[in-house]
Amino acid sequence: MQKRTLGANGPEVSAIGLGCMGMSAFYGATDEAEALRTITRALDLGCNFLDTSDMYGPHTNEELVGRAISGRRDEVFLATKFGITIEPGDPPKRSINGTPEYVRSACEGSLQRLGVDHIDLYYQHRVDPRTPIEETVGAMAELVEEGKVRHLGLSEAGAETIRRAHSVHPITAVQTEYSLWTRDIEAEILPTLRELGIALVAYSPLGRGFLSGRFSSPEDLDDGDFRKYGPRFTGQNLESNRRLAERVKEIAEEKGITPGQLALAWVLGRGEDIVPIPGTKRVSYLEENLGAADVALSAEDAERIAQEIPAAAGDRYDPAGMTTVGL
Repeated sequence: MQKRTLGANGPEVSAIGLGCMGMSAFYGATDEAEALRTITRALDLGCNFLDTSDMYGPHTNEELVGRAISGRRDEVFLATKFGITIEPGDPPKRSINGTPEYVRSACEGSLQRLGVDHIDLYYQHRVDPRTPIEETVGAMAELVEEGKVRHLGLSEAGAETIRRAHSVHPITAVQTEYSLWTRDIEAEILPTLRELGIALVAYSPLGRGFLSGRFSSPEDLDDGDFRKYGPRFTGQNLESNRRLAERVKEIAEEKGITPGQLALAWVLGRGEDIVPIPGTKRVSYLEENLGAADVALSAEDAERIAQEIPAAAGDRYDPAGMTTVGL
């Protein structure tokens, strides 16, 4: 598979990665055997960039990924995250912790669950507004010095926070949602990353599966799938966004590719410093997604697509979730 470099002088990874979250959490029914086959198939096809987090499950996704890569660690560029804690309850209580003490304990837990002696890319999953980013990244930098972490990242951080973090220790990648219908980072965050030589890791490049046509209504989703209640998939927003997805499908048919491949190819074409990590829990969808690396869109194609597919209607998360992004 084609490769891309994370950052100006960073590590080389597959041009498309694999988001593993849905194999264990948030997207309804899970199938561990199929998830393990999916990760194995990804490695066989040269997709070596695997993305997980300690809050997926919580913890169970890291354990799953650890089992999947056992015996193949040298083939994997392994990314995980810390910072979101989940306490049992109905509903479970989430909080954000970026204290130096928590950084260290979270890393030790991830190393154990993944069954590895180092993490290739360690992200702060969400910025802790109560802890200066300099303190959090300072603690993360100590993990690099100790050899437990190779590269540092941030997830859903704002431009000023990225600058402050990068002044403490080089940030290799910033992960945020980026797709045909989520392009707000182009105004400030993406230019900041390019100025500083930081890669963009684009999660949900398929609009959480909606742009690929894998569902068109909340009724198509399993019970327990958080998308059932997402602002973009309910009410009038759903009707508007269905029209966007239909246009993606029409353009894809013109090109002789799937809607998902069109959406991924568009993200790939936005710059060599961008690596999308579409999530899936099935081998068939994985193979389809990776096929997007072979799709070449002309500059005219990309501009036309950008003009004809406007931003999605509705926020990415509910109001509580939106308070944690862009800090």
